[in-house]
Amino acid sequence: MSLKMRLTLDLAQDFPKLQNDLILRAARGEKTEKVPVWVMRQAGRYLPEFKAMRAEHDFFKVCQTPELACEITLQPIRRFELDAAIIFSDILVIPQALGLEVLMVPGKGPTFPEPINTPEDLKRLDHDVDVSKSLKYVYDAITLTRHRLEGKVPLIGFAGAPWTLMAYCIEGGGSKTLSKCKRWLYAHPNESHQFLKLLTKVISEYLIEQVAAGAQLLQVFDSNAEFLGYDQFMSFSLQYLRSIASSVKAGLKERGIEPVPMIVFAKGANYATKELSEIGYDVVQLSWTVKPETARMEAPSVTLQGNLDPCAMYAPPDEISQLVSQMLTKFGTQRLIANLGHGVYPDFDPDHVKAFIDAVHVHSAKMNATN
Repeated sequence: MSLKMRLTLDLAQDFPKLQNDLILRAARGEKTEKVPVWVMRQAGRYLPEFKAMRAEHDFFKVCQTPELACEITLQPIRRFELDAAIIFSDILVIPQALGLEVLMVPGKGPTFPEPINTPEDLKRLDHDVDVSKSLKYVYDAITLTRHRLEGKVPLIGFAGAPWTLMAYCIEGGGSKTLSKCKRWLYAHPNESHQFLKLLTKVISEYLIEQVAAGAQLLQVFDSNAEFLGYDQFMSFSLQYLRSIASSVKAGLKERGIEPVPMIVFAKGANYATKELSEIGYDVVQLSWTVKPETARMEAPSVTLQGNLDPCAMYAPPDEISQLVSQMLTKFGTQRLIANLGHGVYPDFDPDHVKAFIDAVHVHSAKMNATN
């Protein structure tokens, strides 16, 4: 074992004792006294304290500064009774590590000044990138945050999925159709797979390093899955998601590190809930358009996560509570991690997010007490 590896593991052994393991037990399929809850984008633009920090710092500057990333990660933990923190970062740090410039343009979002336009452009990428060095700022933020959390809740690490990252790199940012990237699937299928294999390798290494740094769960976001039909999803997404799950778990074991629960979220891939439950992930996150009863039938062997419509946060708090109760009744209170069906929107009222979080705990505890 290398000196660096020993130091990493020694540091991990010094982390504060975990006080709330609810989400870890739920992810492993163990019985829980209430349903754990966290919220995608829980550290974000809907919080005044986040806006204040972003007014002073560039987005990627925050991501690349462990002290700032840690502070933003902790902001929602101070406000709400959440059962997990998720490290503040961005899925596009992987394209940056591969050598592409990514800017966060106000009013537009992520932008690639020089996207991947042709298969020839794949030569511009750093195929031998060492993410243990190029993304060290993420791991430093994770380790710092584990200590600053003082064991209150577990810390989630994450990465974007290969298909989603490929789409951003080719589209040059967000898109309503992903037509430029989908064109590759038909015109350049071999090169598409070449690109996806590279991304899969780098993402797997990145997630392994996150766990070594202190991440206690991992989530893989395939945010652009909804643009693929079933056959394309099977070919250009699912097989690579499977490879990440197996590579990360095997890689951690090789380093003497216990694998952590893994969550997969293929947004909009409602046709593949069953398939997603069979590729090595412990938890499947559901979009809000999935019926809980259907998901339970199609994925009986995994924990489910989700899936309240994010726009329910515009309802009055008492109605949010009722919607949560209905959601829990449909899912049941075991093998469930409550979340929204997608991330928080910038104009959400934090008090309404609090109403959602509190309602999950209150209703699920009552339901468990009567069962």
